[in-house]
Amino acid sequence: MRRQFFTSTTALVLLLGAGNAYAGMDEAKAFLDAEIKDMSTLDRAAQEAEMQWFIDAAKPFAGMDIKVVSETITTHEYESKTLAKAFADITGIKITHDLIGEGDVVEKLQTQMQSGENVYDAYVNDSDLIGTHWRYQQARSLTDWMANEGKDVTNPNLDLADFIGTKFTTAPDGDLYQLPDQQFANLYWFRYDWFNDEKNKADFKAKYGYDLGVPVNWSAYEDIAEFFTGREIDGKKVYGHMDYGKKDPSLGWRFTDAWLSMAGNGDKGLPNGLPVDEWGIKVDEKSRPVGSCVARGGDTNGPAAVYSIQKYLDWMKAYAPAAAQGMTFSESGPVPAQGEIAQQMFMYTAFTADMVKDGLPVVNEDGTPKWRFAPSPHGVYWKDGMKLGYQDVGSWTLLKSTPDDRAKAAWLYAQFVTSKTVDVKKSHVGLTLIRESTIQHKSFTDRAPKLGGLIEFYRSPARVQWSPTGTNVPDYPKLAQLWWQAIGDASSGAKTPQEAMDSLCAEQEKVLERLERAGVQGDIGPKLAEEKTLEEWNADAVAKGNLAPQLKIEPEKDKPQTINYDELVKSWNN
Repeated sequence: MRRQFFTSTTALVLLLGAGNAYAGMDEAKAFLDAEIKDMSTLDRAAQEAEMQWFIDAAKPFAGMDIKVVSETITTHEYESKTLAKAFADITGIKITHDLIGEGDVVEKLQTQMQSGENVYDAYVNDSDLIGTHWRYQQARSLTDWMANEGKDVTNPNLDLADFIGTKFTTAPDGDLYQLPDQQFANLYWFRYDWFNDEKNKADFKAKYGYDLGVPVNWSAYEDIAEFFTGREIDGKKVYGHMDYGKKDPSLGWRFTDAWLSMAGNGDKGLPNGLPVDEWGIKVDEKSRPVGSCVARGGDTNGPAAVYSIQKYLDWMKAYAPAAAQGMTFSESGPVPAQGEIAQQMFMYTAFTADMVKDGLPVVNEDGTPKWRFAPSPHGVYWKDGMKLGYQDVGSWTLLKSTPDDRAKAAWLYAQFVTSKTVDVKKSHVGLTLIRESTIQHKSFTDRAPKLGGLIEFYRSPARVQWSPTGTNVPDYPKLAQLWWQAIGDASSGAKTPQEAMDSLCAEQEKVLERLERAGVQGDIGPKLAEEKTLEEWNADAVAKGNLAPQLKIEPEKDKPQTINYDELVKSWNN
């Protein structure tokens, strides 16, 4: 009886599997007709060929229920609501794509890493964790995976070279640990219409002696902020700057997202400064973190970092709306679109879709924006060859604690939502660009005038200076949470910028010390250096051809410099 039941069940599974396989192409064609059309870098025949590969590769996993998770942004909403269903229809693998807060994603990831229990089959988590994944060795090396266990489920048309963010998800060992799914930068945002107004230009030139334009450095940004603050435009008093200051977790990423590097903290090096990165963490020649404070050769509390905090505080107090001081990231985000802000030092381009909606005060009647994105200005400590801003790269990560069959099914879904078949359409929905072929697609050339410089930036040579947190950070979850508390103390006035950064680097070194003592990261984990003076470490850095930690510059203000936006864009095309 048991044998008969088993045979019948097996026949049923085979029948269902066959049904999924043979129905797959019909479902794929329906998906391509309804959703993709010509919004792809592949022609229809190539789209169908790619879909056929997914159908064939998925056959052993048909009927499985797979769970993946990502943070809640427009791109992932599209994946969760539209692409997950299409993938299930085409392959027979059911996908539950959960959307939760960014902090919650990290928490679930940590839970799985610590417990070894399979909470999710795949995670879209920030490439900021690349140093964590490499050192703890709990994430699968995708390089190994694609060559070995996952070879049979790796799309021959994946084309890793087409992804613009893989250098951010590659560890010092040369292996790829995460596959980019969505990517967006932090850029300078300004009112193009106000900057081109003849009276504004004349008044600015008369007061400051140089042309109103995109600020190249913080000195010019400060002058522009002063010029616009309190000025009346279209019957409203406007502000020259926008930011936020509430002591909240979102204040942490406001700074770890490369604010210090924009000021000139850390060393030269792309995508991240070496040996000292933009967090101020120094590593040795084996990539072992050796310190965060200047006393150990780090730069978290060095003159450049302290200057960056002081400017943040000065500008918010003098040039931003009074309410900004008590706002969080999400509360401050919509303010520039309300039409009373002249410029913002950096804005996440993930907000682009929200900034170009019809009817907004910052959008013209023809749908073109009254604003533009441009490269961020740099501080007085910044030197050529340093990174200049942040890119967020949410990336697919497979943990070793996920069973192989489940990891394979999840890997198929990860490749489906990043495939050339769907990427152009997905990128138009979320505007979080990951593939060079998509960036160059004609549909984005056509749409570029309505996106305020986003496409021009991603087609420019400037984009390489924008990068996520690098591999010097050995435990992102533990270290990142220290930032908002320290910066919050400076923002509230409880500590001076120097005191806040002294406290931050000391707390970071406590974590490094615990990791070193525990030995959990082996021979690539922290190994703290001996303490010396700032002057001694600076002399050591200079002798080795490095920069950090730099000595204090007096005065901390250089000659203001601006550039005409239209001339800047033309220069990118040469």
